[in-house]
Amino acid sequence: MIKCTRRNHGGVFKAKVALEAIKGEQILAELAQRFQVHPNQITQWKKQLEMVQVV
Repeated sequence: MIKCTRRNHGGVFKAKVALEAIKGEQILAELAQRFQVHPNQITQWKKQLEMVQVV
């Protein structure tokens, strides 16, 4: 039986993806495919980054 491991993304990667999402030059589906993450994950990172910028 093969055990699948979860990928752990660093803060720099998350910020890079979130900034790309905020720019709005590409839709979430395109970004998800480009960075190989789920679109919902990008949305969460984007919200987290926006919350940091507000404070």
